[in-house]
Amino acid sequence: MQARSYTRQDSLLIEFDQALRTLFGRPQVTERPNPANDIPDTELADEQRDHIARLMRINHTGEVCAQGLYQGQAVAARDPAVRSSMQRSAAEENDHLDWCEQRVEELGGRLSLLNPLWYAGSFAIGAAAGIIGDKWSLGFVAETEKQVESHLDHHLSEVPAEDRRTRAILEQMKTDEIHHGQKALDHGGVQLPAPVRGLMKLTAKLMTTSVYRV
Repeated sequence: MQARSYTRQDSLLIEFDQALRTLFGRPQVTERPNPANDIPDTELADEQRDHIARLMRINHTGEVCAQGLYQGQAVAARDPAVRSSMQRSAAEENDHLDWCEQRVEELGGRLSLLNPLWYAGSFAIGAAAGIIGDKWSLGFVAETEKQVESHLDHHLSEVPAEDRRTRAILEQMKTDEIHHGQKALDHGGVQLPAPVRGLMKLTAKLMTTSVYRV
């Protein structure tokens, strides 16, 4: 069967639909199950539940940002192979989005009110990086995933060992982020200049601080 060819307008409508699903609906996930599905929950003190729910809210917003970044880059990517790779990575990030939302709900928390703002900013950055060129766009993905890996390590250190449901989600997310970052480098991504990497870290700090509270 011949693969369907999409026009630029079709692609934009598809990305708009993805944005609505990311922010206000349920994301389109892959075939992978939630890694916490078969793990029983555990009793946690109210203070612990609140803190972990806020950490998972940060991770959820991080995945909202990842969707914006990947979707913006997919719109602007020049190489069809790069676009296809980004779309698969975005689909796997949708899994993370869904898993984080489920865990926040289980812990009695809520999602961040700032998600639309962070999505819009990430989409704009992704599209700009894609316009500059695929190698820089992929380099941006690789650096983002590297920083997310470090961020997940920090959260794992904050989650008690007995909360195996949360830890299973975070550990699978970390494995996926490492894979996505390496895939971006394999497709030709280059290391970003140090000032850009530093600015990305400052932006991530602003996101995590604000979303923990709002």
